[in-house]
Amino acid sequence: MSSSTPLSGVNQPLRGIALVVVATFLFASHDALSKFLGGVYPVVLVVWARYVVHTLLMAGIFLPKAGLNVLRTNRPVLQTLRALCLLSTSLLFTTGLQYLPLAEATSVNFLAPVLVTALSAPLLRERVTVGQWVAVVLGFVGVVVVVHPGGAMFTPAILYPFGSAMGFCFYQLLTRLVSAHDSPTTSNFYAGLCNTLVMSVLVPFFWELPRWDHALLMLALGGFGMSAHLLLTQAFRHAAPALLAPFSYCQIVFAGLLGLLIYGQVPDDASLLGISIICLSGLGAAWMQRKR
Repeated sequence: MSSSTPLSGVNQPLRGIALVVVATFLFASHDALSKFLGGVYPVVLVVWARYVVHTLLMAGIFLPKAGLNVLRTNRPVLQTLRALCLLSTSLLFTTGLQYLPLAEATSVNFLAPVLVTALSAPLLRERVTVGQWVAVVLGFVGVVVVVHPGGAMFTPAILYPFGSAMGFCFYQLLTRLVSAHDSPTTSNFYAGLCNTLVMSVLVPFFWELPRWDHALLMLALGGFGMSAHLLLTQAFRHAAPALLAPFSYCQIVFAGLLGLLIYGQVPDDASLLGISIICLSGLGAAWMQRKR
């Protein structure tokens, strides 16, 4: 998942939708790989590899054209906080995947857009309508249904994707603030570099030499993450965010399919109902934001 703003002409909606769908597949594939690698190696090592590859690929693509100007930001403090929020999301979600099915964890993480609606009132002083508050409540109802007492998801581990959703919520709110001052390329590059430096300090304490085939998977992990973010940036060049928002929920569908194919995980009826409620709440919030 990511957040951006329209950059230029929004006159090719089908291309924008196609780019978002491909991006959500890459995000789901990224999470499926994270689940596998996190079960073999320390989560800190996996997240470090993801950001190192992300940053090196970004450097290879953008530094030859823009030089170090791509790292110049007008809001370094906000950019650093934004990067750390994304890092907390990565660490918490990857940890949660070690205990929870892929589809259910992804759906709880998709509370982030609903949380953005709830927190935009006190933090950004935006007016939130009654309908939007209904969507917020509906989103939490969906989580309660997924985590229903007595079910397989009724475990403290559910706090990991919920914490991840909170981190991604603040990441999106900070993205709104920095988008008026820095380009999406600068924001993505800065976040990758900042998180690479932070994780490089931590990774020596968790270091394990990966097998060569697992090292290739770590390269793919970073490539999937960076490519998905770049595709989202391109998608918002072709269509408005309000139009594209519903298609971001394809990630939950892809997560369910990958969870079934790779891990043999099938959501029960209650989880499917809760996932549907979370999706409806997010779609409702996006639709009402579009009307405004």
